[in-house]
Formats: sequence, C-alpha cells, structure tokens
Amino acid sequence: MTSHDPAAMLTIGDFAARAGVAASALRYYETLGLISSVRTGGNQRRYRRAELRRVAFIRAARSIGLSLDEIKASLDRLPDGRIPDRADWQRLSTEWSARIEERIAHLRNLQEELDGCIGCGCLSISRCAIYNLSDELGEEGAGPRLGFRTP
Repeated sequence: MTSHDPAAMLTIGDFAARAGVAASALRYYETLGLISSVRTGGNQRRYRRAELRRVAFIRAARSIGLSLDEIKASLDRLPDGRIPDRADWQRLSTEWSARIEERIAHLRNLQEELDGCIGCGCLSISRCAIYNLSDELGEEGAGPRLGFRTP
C-alpha cells in the first residue's frame, strides 16, 4: 500500500474493538494474508477502515463453517486484493449455499442418531453408535486386540 491518510487509519486496538475480534486474531489473519495493514515509522500496525469489511466477511464465512484456507481462496479471487462488495458476497454466498445445506443435513442426521441413542438407553461408550461408530475390534469383545509388538 502506498500513502494513507493517518486520520483514516486505526490502531490494532481500535480496529480489534470495532471488528469484534482479538488483536491476536488480527495478527494471525494478517500472517495468513486475509487482511493487511500498513506500518508506521515505529513499526506499529495501522488498518484502513475498509479492512473492517474483510474481517466481517471472514467472520461470516467462519460462522457457516468455512476454513480459513477456504476463505483465503475466496478472497484471493478478488481483483487486486480489494474489499468484498455486495456482488462478491452474493456470488460467494451462492457458492457456499451447498456447504450450508450439507451442514444442515449432517446436523439432522446427528439429531436422528441422538434420538435413537436416547431411546436405546445402553449408556455404553464401548457400544455407542454415535461415540464409537464403526468399532470393528470392539465386535470381538472387551480387552486389547492388537497387542504390543517389539521391533
């Protein structure tokens, strides 16, 4: 970034308070290339107010379950690293709708299994269909099955 009006820039503390995230999260986001800052002569971070929209974008994307890598890939597709606008959000949210539907289906399935588990009443960690799903060795009974092997 080139020259910026210092009055339009926020310190990391002010920016964190406005964004609703910890300063450590901002530093981490910056390390990942999700947001950017400029440095003062004393090497202090200063953020453009427009970066608040990027943080809001990150927080919204995280709330639907996207990883920071997925969010970075989405932000990297924006020309010249610009701040996401309404059209960007609309395009990306359409892409993410399938992800949301998958999460809803997964949660509904989990709810059905949980209802079945409550009705089962086994209260067994070793046989629980939710906690110990696909326990092939458990089918052989209690105790160790693989044993200790020496080289």
